Amino acid sequence: MCVVQQSPRSQALWARIQPLWQRLRTWRWQWLVALPALGLLYVLVLIPLTPSISDIRKAKLEQPAQVLTADGKELAIFKRSNRQWVTLGQVAPAVIDALIATEDHRFYDHFGMDLRRTASSIFYSLQGDLQGGSTLTQQLARNLYPEEIGRSASLNRKLKEAVTAFKIEALYSKDEILETYLNTVPFLYNAWGIEMAARTYFDKSAAKLSVIEAATLVGMLKGTSYYNPVRNPERAVERRNTVLSQMAKREVLSQADFLRLKKQPLRLNFERQEAPSGMAPHFAQQVRKWLIDWADSEGYNIYADGLVVHTTLDARMQSMATQAVRNHTKALQSIANTNWSKSDGWRNDNPLVQSMVRESSTFAALHEKGQSAPDALQALLKDKAFMQQLRQDKTRIEAGFVAMDPDTASVRAWVGSRDFAVDAYDHVQQARRQPGSTFKPFVYGAALQDGLSPDDERVDTAVEIKLAGGEVWRPSDAGPPSGKRMTLRDALAYSKNTITAQLVQEVGPAAVAKLARNLGVRSSHLDAVPALALGASPVTLLDMTNAYGSLVRGGQYRSPLIVTRIEDRNGKLLAQFAPHAAQKAMDLQDSYALIDMLRGVVDKGTARDIRRRWGIKDDVAGKTGTTQNNADGWFILMHPQLVAGAWAGFNDARITLRSDYWGQGARSALPMVGDFTSRALRSKDIDRHARFTEPESSQWWANLKEGVRHQLHGWWGDDSPPAASQPARKAAPAALPQPEPSPAHPAEPAQEVIEESTPALPAPSAPAPVSPADELDVWMNQWSGPAAEPGSSTDYEATPPAVLGRPLNEQ
Repeated sequence: MCVVQQSPRSQALWARIQPLWQRLRTWRWQWLVALPALGLLYVLVLIPLTPSISDIRKAKLEQPAQVLTADGKELAIFKRSNRQWVTLGQVAPAVIDALIATEDHRFYDHFGMDLRRTASSIFYSLQGDLQGGSTLTQQLARNLYPEEIGRSASLNRKLKEAVTAFKIEALYSKDEILETYLNTVPFLYNAWGIEMAARTYFDKSAAKLSVIEAATLVGMLKGTSYYNPVRNPERAVERRNTVLSQMAKREVLSQADFLRLKKQPLRLNFERQEAPSGMAPHFAQQVRKWLIDWADSEGYNIYADGLVVHTTLDARMQSMATQAVRNHTKALQSIANTNWSKSDGWRNDNPLVQSMVRESSTFAALHEKGQSAPDALQALLKDKAFMQQLRQDKTRIEAGFVAMDPDTASVRAWVGSRDFAVDAYDHVQQARRQPGSTFKPFVYGAALQDGLSPDDERVDTAVEIKLAGGEVWRPSDAGPPSGKRMTLRDALAYSKNTITAQLVQEVGPAAVAKLARNLGVRSSHLDAVPALALGASPVTLLDMTNAYGSLVRGGQYRSPLIVTRIEDRNGKLLAQFAPHAAQKAMDLQDSYALIDMLRGVVDKGTARDIRRRWGIKDDVAGKTGTTQNNADGWFILMHPQLVAGAWAGFNDARITLRSDYWGQGARSALPMVGDFTSRALRSKDIDRHARFTEPESSQWWANLKEGVRHQLHGWWGDDSPPAASQPARKAAPAALPQPEPSPAHPAEPAQEVIEESTPALPAPSAPAPVSPADELDVWMNQWSGPAAEPGSSTDYEATPPAVLGRPLNEQ
């Protein structure tokens, strides 16, 4: 035995190192214990951060919210997705064999996590070959709870996924997990679950899928877009054959069948699955948004808790509104098609058409590929299919319609567009368009608040209003000013721009904007400028209709109401919603006086077709509106029990009907309201004998004022009484033309059709350089607007001095 003698120096060095070595050996064992303990502690921390047991139970037994109309008809069902739940017995066995063989062949052997597969995926991923190791249960956890678990490639996400998978395995059997997985996996084209996938790609039920069809759908699960058989058929076939080989490897498919099937071509019978839209899809979207906020605040899930939501919508009125919009927009579309035919307005040399081509995504794609802008433009102008589709999209007439109960501000009917499947944009609540003359009642209402009377007079004379920058605005009407006196009542009935412009100068634009906001125009910005009087600021149809409803409520504003109560599936009341609290926006006498003035619009003014064409003899009042170049047509009608408003136009406000006859609100929007209201009256949904409630004090006060005015008139003759005798109000600006004594304006104009016109744009004080956009406007003004139909006169509507509106997608 050989003993190695250590030198004193070596012994001294070992004596110094030995304690450190002993400590490192101790720490090694401590780390071996500490690391798993820390990992376990982290997992315990994640448990409350993953979906709870009750959430997982709801996922399998989820009951989507059911939305009903006020009369108990089904309006919508708020599902997570467009799917139809099927049991495993309703799924072809080949689907289950393909799924397990490809995605998780030890599915029946693990408890949510395949440790061997996980270790293998980690090993290959560290070498740069990224591989997935998730089991079907882990994939189900990720599909059911994408927000709670996430999809990032991180250890934290994998641990959350594993914890949730263990919870699922503890609650459900393997068959229940498999069934839930097959019913919740997405397959593109609005198809969720194996049943909708089978119907989408092969037009058959999941029970009738063949082996090759089952392999195609299971193959998509690795990447639905990448292996999309519609767009990427070669990749789909390659992936399908991989699935078939896995089935052969796991011995659920014979080798002979595999060799035979892998040579088969891809045979699809594709049919896109559309989610059912229901009778009022735009209204249902508003209910969904509102309900999500309510459910979040109250701890409910709209997709799982079986809520039954009762709305204010009336199914019968909704049907009437839909029919009215469909009938009249169909007629308007035929006019638009004629006016924008290839031989007329839609020409390749039209600067507006060329501008729209340059704005298209197809033009941008060609330009990005290196094609010059002029070449790309010429190529698309020669592309007949592209130009036809562009013309169809741009010249499609759109409309919005809403009807409300003026007492409670409850929505009774809501049509957001002609066809939700074609255009889901909501022209009731989303779209903001210039309201034209439908905004004028707020000017006259502000005048009433300022102390004026409906029977006060102003002279129909030319008006000049100086604007910022030295511009001068000269609002005009269809014909030259008459120079005669006209009562405010008649000025509103005949929609006189000149007198409305005088009034906004007297009361001030700020007072008009304030009254409009108080009455209900609250979701849009209102510019307090003179042109506001003629509808220069874009607003929503919902706001405008509700503001008119505030007048019927005696000047009381209420927020629109869409839901009355919420119950559970067993009928237990969870929440009930009364009409929103009323807020005083206008004096009761003034609001009634304004309604009385708006009766004249229907009786003898621009909305006489309500009486003459639609035969409505009831107590109604309303106002038409049209914007510059006839881009927008409006009409809002008030009945004591119903307020209805409609808008008609194009999504791109540069496109118009090019007809001063059909482009007016009295002919584009009024017929929808007239048709709807006449149906509602005939069906007795509203009372024919209902009348606007006249304030008790208004008659004697009106008689007193009229007596005083008559006496003062006898004292001063044709001259105006002293300011002290006038009702208290602001003085008119000195720049306004002063009234001249003249004969009273006749009660009815000589022409058969009341004409309103677009006032001229503000003229600059000095010549300014003309931009390309200005040249386009000049060209449009000269080129658009053919003569009215033979035998008829035009029905111009006063509109604001504003440039052409923007496309809706820019708002």
